[in-house]
Amino acid sequence: MSAISLCSYSGAGAGLSPLLANRRAIAAPEVRFDWRMREDRLIRVSGLKLMKWRSGGRIGPIGDSVGSDGIEGDEDSDVDEDGEEEEKGLPERWDVLGLGQAMVDFSGMVDNTFLERLGVEKGMRKVVNHEERGKVLRAMDGCSYKAAAGGSLSNTLVALARLGGQPIGGPTLNIGMAGSVGSDPLGGFYRAKLRRANVNFLSPPIKDGTTGTVIVLTTPDAQRTMLSYQGMPSTVDYDSNLASIISNASIIVVEGYLFELPHTVDTIKKACENAHKNGALVAVTASDVSCIERHYDDFWEIMGTYADIVFANSDEARAFCNFSSKESPVSAARYLSHFVPLVSVTDGRRGSYIAVKGEATYIAPSPCLPLDTCGAGDAYASGLLYGILRGVSNLKGMGSFAAKVASVVVGQQGTRLRVQDASNLAKSFARNFKSTNLHSDVGSDHISSF
Repeated sequence: MSAISLCSYSGAGAGLSPLLANRRAIAAPEVRFDWRMREDRLIRVSGLKLMKWRSGGRIGPIGDSVGSDGIEGDEDSDVDEDGEEEEKGLPERWDVLGLGQAMVDFSGMVDNTFLERLGVEKGMRKVVNHEERGKVLRAMDGCSYKAAAGGSLSNTLVALARLGGQPIGGPTLNIGMAGSVGSDPLGGFYRAKLRRANVNFLSPPIKDGTTGTVIVLTTPDAQRTMLSYQGMPSTVDYDSNLASIISNASIIVVEGYLFELPHTVDTIKKACENAHKNGALVAVTASDVSCIERHYDDFWEIMGTYADIVFANSDEARAFCNFSSKESPVSAARYLSHFVPLVSVTDGRRGSYIAVKGEATYIAPSPCLPLDTCGAGDAYASGLLYGILRGVSNLKGMGSFAAKVASVVVGQQGTRLRVQDASNLAKSFARNFKSTNLHSDVGSDHISSF
């Protein structure tokens, strides 16, 4: 694809920023070469099969389809018992390693009046300082809320660990995370909670540091308002320990919120370079529109050079493309897929899209009665990653499973996929894809097997 054809892509003209237009015109030959390498790696590592349709030269998937049977399961409390967790030996390889912000969530149900008293706009995400956080927590005295080892990325990793926690359709999955926590009690709480959820937190605590928190306020209409405190200091350093872990990972997931931490972009670059050198896939989560706007150039540098997979919602996808709100999410998904081999764009209750080479596959939403929309996109990402790790070769089937995982989380209070629900989903996945050759060994040592 030439630079001219990239710049003339339908829908890009009116809303395209000069920065992105120049980037595409100048860097298109390099992007095209790197994109082809990333596409080949995506196919080799994940087993995803892509072929040209004879009609119109479009690109489409081949493989099996997912069934439409509903998922029902008993709730479990998702509350861990207090006590010390026995340390276990670390695996030699990681199926997924997440790089992201380590945040303790304080989640509670509030009414609209509560938000008005705080002077907070409903549905927004705001970065607050230590004093502002204290003010909100004091206002929540008497309210019912719970603390959890949260953050967008950890929601995805916990769901993925629970989906892959039993050898259903393949070996159990090894999931790890690197990030920044302090040596304070909240840091110890975060590490212990992730460990109990079978996600190994692999970064040592920062001496005398404070752990970041997110206050998640959910109103009766299932809208979430988030107040984020990053902690002190918040940074992720690229050291020999992190380099060693990445060199033994099959997929690394870079959380978009990580771009907000000081001096961390260099760590992201080095991590992505190391991942590609060792044959791993690189996935990037958009995280938040305001985050994209503040770090637009950094996002595009990583996405255009390294990303094999991008996860975004419709607003975030439009922000990446510099499209207006009138542009459809499918247009944004198609546009982004000219730069990244596999693009996932969720659009809430309207469904989602998975795009490859300018063509988008529509994924219908899985029916549910929404109770709390917080964590829906995180759960959707876990479903897609699970499908890739299990070697699914059908985009629509993989997307339908991801939508089903998201619907389970939306239909509950809280952001975490519960253990029993994960087990039921994994069993359903294995039944629906029983004719598919399911894999979990997708690391560089096993690429040839695909």
